[in-house]
Amino acid sequence: MSVLTDEAGFAFCAILPPHILDRLLQSRDPVIARRARKTVEHDALHRTRRRIAAVRRTAAPPPAGLTGVRRTVYDAAHQQTTPGREVHTEGEAPSGDETVNRADAGLNATFELYSKVYGRHSVDDSGLPLNATVHYSENYDNAFWDGSQMVFGDGDGRLFGDFTIPLEIIGHELTHGVTQYTANLEYYGQSGALNESVSDVFGTLVKQYALGQSAGGADWLIGEGLLAPTVHGSALRSLKAPGTAYDDPQLGKDPQPAAMSDYVRTSRDNGGVHINSGIPNHAFYLAATALGGNAWEHAGNIWYHTLTGGDLTGDADFSGFARLTTATARSLYGEGQETQAVLHAWNTVGIPAS
Repeated sequence: MSVLTDEAGFAFCAILPPHILDRLLQSRDPVIARRARKTVEHDALHRTRRRIAAVRRTAAPPPAGLTGVRRTVYDAAHQQTTPGREVHTEGEAPSGDETVNRADAGLNATFELYSKVYGRHSVDDSGLPLNATVHYSENYDNAFWDGSQMVFGDGDGRLFGDFTIPLEIIGHELTHGVTQYTANLEYYGQSGALNESVSDVFGTLVKQYALGQSAGGADWLIGEGLLAPTVHGSALRSLKAPGTAYDDPQLGKDPQPAAMSDYVRTSRDNGGVHINSGIPNHAFYLAATALGGNAWEHAGNIWYHTLTGGDLTGDADFSGFARLTTATARSLYGEGQETQAVLHAWNTVGIPAS
């Protein structure tokens, strides 16, 4: 996900990392370069129209007895407008448009994970309606959370397919809403990389929960199925093996490190938030697979309570997050295998957690 911000604090959250778009802008294929430029220009313009809160938000508890949440899908009809025409709400029969159905299913799957596993009622824990706009713009290579709803492009058909295809993308973007209402991690440097990592972690947990996948049986990919068949790659990122998601003449090579020894120091991409997120991503993968079973249970529970518990500050760095996840594990499970798995995972990626 990428976030563009200006001096006024306005921000725009999208799934494609800047290093991919930068690479496509340099393409020798004029069509690819033109479409990348259109995406970049659109995203830069959009940053002045949407705002993510710059302070931690506290939501009121949901009304007693409230169990569901309203989901609505809109169609932009290839215009750059939101929300567009309402085409589907929860409880209705499936649409004849599979993009609409995938968007609705993704909203529901994300709500189900947070509600049934963690007892959270929507992204704000107060029943915030989940809305999505599909068929946004023409050949638009992105999907984004704008602070209040999801928006999906159809992709260009050459490098990227429909952005509603990967369920974990929807979970990833909606989790930025959860972070927005809880720790509100600052989007720069290590806190920004943690912001991205938390969204990757719960994005993949949304997919694993919906498909009933164990930690050992999951693919641990973000954006699986998004890349066109001609692209040399499997996804945008891999928690299992950061740096291996793609290696393609057009997209370049996945730059994510898996350990602090390869930490990338850069002024680009808000201090490398999409690159260095591979390190905490891999720590979660190691902890979850060491514990086995379902990753959303013990490992996911530790990460969720760390994010929402109130002790995680907006400027947290990797070491601080590692220590907090370890403390959370001890609080929830004592000195058992959960805590040992978390300690070992952070130590493996080069971050002392005790």
